[in-house]
Amino acid sequence: MSARSPYGNRRTRHALLAAFALAAAADLVSLAVGSAFGHTVAKTLLMPLLAAYAIASGAPRPLVAALLCGWGGDVLLLSDADPAFLAGMTSFAAGHVCYLALFRAYGSPRARVALLAPAYGTALVVTVVALWPDLPAELRLPVVGYSALLMAMACGSAARLGPVAGLGGALFLLSDTLIATGVADWPQLPRPDLWIMLTYIAAQLLLVSGALRALEARPGPMATYGEMRSTTP
Repeated sequence: MSARSPYGNRRTRHALLAAFALAAAADLVSLAVGSAFGHTVAKTLLMPLLAAYAIASGAPRPLVAALLCGWGGDVLLLSDADPAFLAGMTSFAAGHVCYLALFRAYGSPRARVALLAPAYGTALVVTVVALWPDLPAELRLPVVGYSALLMAMACGSAARLGPVAGLGGALFLLSDTLIATGVADWPQLPRPDLWIMLTYIAAQLLLVSGALRALEARPGPMATYGEMRSTTP
């Protein structure tokens, strides 16, 4: 039975999605009550579980790679050291490149891109200009480069895959903006890590859901993760 069968992997998919939801709930509760250990354990489980769900759903390789890059960033950002922050940013940037490759290979251009591109471009300029004076000098250029890539991913998610993925891209942007304001030492909401993780978890789940919906709507068969692996030399 193929990986895209609506029945063969249903129990597996549901079990993996339930495990992801449980890990997400555990992470958010841990952040709410201030449990660093609970947050560390739950956070490291999130993206592997979501990637496993994506694979069981027949996701193509770029989507799975994006989630695993997100996992790398999650683990690295558990440390407060500056080198770990830069490495985590690099891992997330690689994930955005994977998302952009996914949009290009499996998405389809939509009319809304004419409105989205200027809106996201304006948001990029405004955000960078506002944050620039308060960012540590050594992080300014990396943050600008990362922000441009993030904006491209957020815009592309809606322009190429539709509103569900587009909402995921927007929430990813919001989550990382909250991180950037913390780095710039701006005033924060109570429990800032809770809001960062809430928006990030929702973002990745919506990106996966939107991507899978768009792929299912494509005419003709598509290459799944397993099929692509089997044909790779």
